[in-house]
Amino acid sequence: MKLITFNAVGVSRIGAVTNENIVDLHAAFEALLDSQGKIRAKQIAEAFVPSDMTGFLQGGKESMEYAKEAIKFACENNEYKGRKLVFAKNDVKVEAPVPQPGKMICVGHNYREHILEMKRELPEFPVIFAKFANTVIGPEDDIPFFPISEQLDYEAEFAFVIGKRARNVSRAEALDYVAGYTIVNDVTYRDIQRRTLQWLQGKTVEGSAPMGPWLVTTDELTNPSGLEMVLTVNGEERQRTNTANLVFDVPYLVEFLSNLMTLEPGDVILTGTPGGVGFAMEPQVFLKDGDIVRIEIDKIGVLENKVKKVAVEVKC
Repeated sequence: MKLITFNAVGVSRIGAVTNENIVDLHAAFEALLDSQGKIRAKQIAEAFVPSDMTGFLQGGKESMEYAKEAIKFACENNEYKGRKLVFAKNDVKVEAPVPQPGKMICVGHNYREHILEMKRELPEFPVIFAKFANTVIGPEDDIPFFPISEQLDYEAEFAFVIGKRARNVSRAEALDYVAGYTIVNDVTYRDIQRRTLQWLQGKTVEGSAPMGPWLVTTDELTNPSGLEMVLTVNGEERQRTNTANLVFDVPYLVEFLSNLMTLEPGDVILTGTPGGVGFAMEPQVFLKDGDIVRIEIDKIGVLENKVKKVAVEVKC
């Protein structure tokens, strides 16, 4: 499945993409239960297929199976008792698939070519840092460029989302704990990132994590290795790699991170960026107002956002 969060009539909810349409999963499952004569259809639907992505992922494989039943019902009944179950994709706003992740864990220096261009040695252990939920924006949002720096940079990232609570998970079992995969642009204010040894401040500016366009579940994308990834700015290729080139792959990262902390459903892990960032170019090239940043990953799709300069009002 391709799971998304979408906004229709000012209300955000989760959906599944079917061709050019979107099934409202919560509404469709509630309608299915009602059609079966379930007296507590509303409460059952809220428990197993809620309208928010994190809540849905907490239901695990059981909720995934209910979602498939809901999709089938909605495709046969676009409306039920006057309630719309299927929306045209062009009639809704697509948001980040996981708008409020509990944790966003980022892996630095995880592609060999990027490590070399940044003049560093291959790490023995993953370099990890964090972004926060305030950074998340959707695939139809502009990347805000605040006047705190002139060094706004892009980082194409293959990301995975945790599907069930993971603690001390073995590498052999790691993929069972992954719900699916998406794309994130780890937008970075370079001079702010590098003015201290800790990167956090350059990584956590508002709107610096475009995510989407959807979450491709593991029943559809079974192998996270071997996926081609390309980033362009205004049509010019800047980054290209394959997830087979990761120093620390998805199973390793699930094992490594779950031995440090408990991973929860809805946590998002960014696996790192390849070579070609603007900071490493000669001469350096940074993003500017109006630039179009496009990231495409095999079997997932395209994340495209426009950079928009933001004027900050000074309050007296």
